[in-house]
Amino acid sequence: MRRVVVSEFVSIDGVMEDPGGGEKTAHGGWSFRFWSDEAAQYKHDELFASDALLLGRKTYQGFADAWPSRTDDSGFAARMNAVPKFVVSSTLTKLDWNNSSLLRPNVAEGVRKLKQQTGQDILVAGSAQLVQSLLRDSLIDELRLMVHPIIVGGGKRLFGELADAKMLKLTDSKAFGSGMVLLTYQLV
Repeated sequence: MRRVVVSEFVSIDGVMEDPGGGEKTAHGGWSFRFWSDEAAQYKHDELFASDALLLGRKTYQGFADAWPSRTDDSGFAARMNAVPKFVVSSTLTKLDWNNSSLLRPNVAEGVRKLKQQTGQDILVAGSAQLVQSLLRDSLIDELRLMVHPIIVGGGKRLFGELADAKMLKLTDSKAFGSGMVLLTYQLV
């Protein structure tokens, strides 16, 4: 059985919106100053421990604009482009990025079916609305927060206004030299 692993860049105050600044939002572009070889290796290992991406529309569109033209020596870009991508969207009808398919109409049922397949982790990045939906439906197995040492002060927060409290069990933590802290939780 596969696991759904949510991996997010967040600020100390819980903002996850536009960490790279590609969306040109008022609160975007806060993560790169904390990037390091150590963080890059972690993200590389994380991607290669997964064999599928589960993405919301906005994250998919941002990734689909960025990744197809990228190359690197580590194989990260090739893996991003090759791995199956399952996209949750009520508005998209066509997906142009290699190996992408829409997951609908019943997202929870579709994710449950993906989890029952054999394979590696199903990785979720960005996609705040999707993450909130997966939390409500108890479909997340592991939550990885790369907490950046910055208070952004505004912007979309990862957990929004969830109606029900969720209990988490800390299973690992790691401090990076750049000041980021990786917190890994299981949902209980």
